[in-house]
Amino acid sequence: MPVTRSFDNESEEILKPTDIIGKTDGFPETAVVMFSEKTMNAILNNYPSEQIDTVSAGYSIKIYKTEYKNKPVAFYMSLIGAPAAVGILEKILAKGCKKILLFGSCGSLDNNISDGHIVVPTSAYRDEGTSYHYVPADYGDYIEIKSAGKTYEILTELNVPAIRGKTWTTDAIYRETKLNMERRKRDGCVTVEMECAFETAIRL
Repeated sequence: MPVTRSFDNESEEILKPTDIIGKTDGFPETAVVMFSEKTMNAILNNYPSEQIDTVSAGYSIKIYKTEYKNKPVAFYMSLIGAPAAVGILEKILAKGCKKILLFGSCGSLDNNISDGHIVVPTSAYRDEGTSYHYVPADYGDYIEIKSAGKTYEILTELNVPAIRGKTWTTDAIYRETKLNMERRKRDGCVTVEMECAFETAIRL
């Protein structure tokens, strides 16, 4: 059976995050997820923070907390790739988190408009396996990112330059072939990365 037919909403999961992790009292409802050690260190060095928890992902992922406008915000550095990232995120949600802001770097498919810029993805092409376990294939090849408009609006209010466009989520960075790249560019994709489709699917 191909992965695109793996969605199942007729039976329960064999193992749920809540089977091994319980809610953590006082765990922030909002979390920021990043994939860059440089970014992580910048936050730790510039904002008062404390480690509040860990989750296991082959090794311990440290969860920190800071405050923004007098509200607690959790943050952590995720492993790269949809399967690893979603495994960690499921545990964070089980602890009591409800709102996620996920950001990281990506490859540019159009250097004229996206290289070196902040890109707000409007939809993600599902060239990975994880999203098909959360959303059926007949939802479409692209998953719409419903928060894109609000995110772009906030960046505009903050005078932070950003562009909007589709993104290509892949599992295989060394199998981004020229033909597939041209297909995605024709679709309107301006970036390629490894997590966006699953992150959107888990919230549908």
